[in-house]
Amino acid sequence: MQLTLVVPELIWPEPDDRHTLDALRCPGLTTLIARSRLRRRPPQSLEATLADTFGLSENVPYAAFRLLGEASAPTAADACWLCADPVHLRLHQERLILADGGSLGIALDEAREIAGELGRQFADIGRFHVATADRWYLQLAGDPDLGHFDVLPLSAVAGRRLGRQLPETPQARALRQLLNEVQMVLHGLPANQRRDNDGRPTINSLWLWGAGVLPAAQAVDFAGIWSSDPLARGIGRAFGVPVQALPDNAAELLSRLARATRAPAGSRQLLVLDALQGPVQYEDADAYRDALHELEERWFAPLQRDLARGRIKRLQLHASTAYATLAWESRCSEQWQLWRRPLPLAATAQTLARDEG
Repeated sequence: MQLTLVVPELIWPEPDDRHTLDALRCPGLTTLIARSRLRRRPPQSLEATLADTFGLSENVPYAAFRLLGEASAPTAADACWLCADPVHLRLHQERLILADGGSLGIALDEAREIAGELGRQFADIGRFHVATADRWYLQLAGDPDLGHFDVLPLSAVAGRRLGRQLPETPQARALRQLLNEVQMVLHGLPANQRRDNDGRPTINSLWLWGAGVLPAAQAVDFAGIWSSDPLARGIGRAFGVPVQALPDNAAELLSRLARATRAPAGSRQLLVLDALQGPVQYEDADAYRDALHELEERWFAPLQRDLARGRIKRLQLHASTAYATLAWESRCSEQWQLWRRPLPLAATAQTLARDEG
């Protein structure tokens, strides 16, 4: 059996933050990566890292894939979809600070009310669809040129400063005009007035990204996907890979795979462990440490032991981080190379920071 783990923001992005890093004790993780071969590439988003694992490269239609992974998705396989996620923007020292919908406490009824009004105001542009309170979509109705632009995924900008929302390119001109009109409509909505009266941040913009149409199905090198991430689930569904919810821990995963009749012994399984992403985006060191310790107990330590014992033949660990996009790979025999001593995560962060230059 071969496992591929995708773990965004695995290494805390501030290498000199000794308070956060020195307190971390993760012997399973540090042993695993010490006895693995490391390959590093320039930093990129979780979404781009997921796309890479499936062999997808340029112009990935993230919105169409992500929508397919939602619990309830409209059937419009040949449509051009955009992610139209609700956000709050505020100006700080001449730069925009973006808070994503997951941090805004949006109620589902509130989301539907706002998206419904946007749909009425912009019916000629397309149709809005609310999958969850913080994941919205726009199905374009007319000019396909509106769907040709390059914007970072929301995960790459949430909690961070940004210079502008949309690129200053001719291709994005119509989209910038639409976004300006959307922001004016949002400003006057009763739902936002209620949020403002209650002292809550308003939904004053949308993050428009990931435009495109679902591609034709293709063969991929996975026999199963285990994730709650809608993008990973959607790519799996698009390419005919069985998709299941992430089990509670490694022991449950291996037990279920051992009983499965559709998972041959050499099959490759993909797991997305994204519990660290939110804490890193919003610089919550306590939440990061708690989430990492839980991942260590439930996943990293048992998987390292199972790899060393031969229950797993090969394990890949992909991590999109501020330092680089990191990929560790190890076979069971390499976990017995005892001379390769584990380093504390603080030392790993320092090494990664030095190697950036």
